[in-house]
Amino acid sequence: MPSFDIVSKVDLQTLDNAINVAQKEISTRYDFKGSHIQVELNKKDMVINLEVENEMQLGQVEDIIITKAMRQGLEANSFDRSKFHSASGKYIRKTLPVKNGIDRDMAKKIVKLIKDSGSKVQPAIQDDTIRVTGKKIDELQAVIQLCRGANLDIPLQYVNMKS
Repeated sequence: MPSFDIVSKVDLQTLDNAINVAQKEISTRYDFKGSHIQVELNKKDMVINLEVENEMQLGQVEDIIITKAMRQGLEANSFDRSKFHSASGKYIRKTLPVKNGIDRDMAKKIVKLIKDSGSKVQPAIQDDTIRVTGKKIDELQAVIQLCRGANLDIPLQYVNMKS
């Protein structure tokens, strides 16, 4: 029976490359000259730590990071920009978490979306992946198009297509 998996994973090496390119651009930009700007990737927790002098620089650094990540092939909604920053002393600190994996609530939402579409496929939640099985590959491809068309606010990849 044909099947495929729906996952949400960010390649750590690609993310590291994007951060390195962003740091290089930040170090050469004229408007950041003489400013304290620190960008650090915590690979274990999948979090980008930012430390800047003011809010304007914070917004610019976030935009640079996201732009460079998109050029490397990562999606912009891989980053959780909803976290607030904290100001302590003369620097503003912010953690920019990277979404990795499908959490339980989002998985249930995706499964409900697939079941409500009326397709003759069976979605099943397995840890942080969703396995979709069906009798025809055309039905599976229709599910992929359905998930791409839905605004789920999470980057999805479709892997392990077996026929």
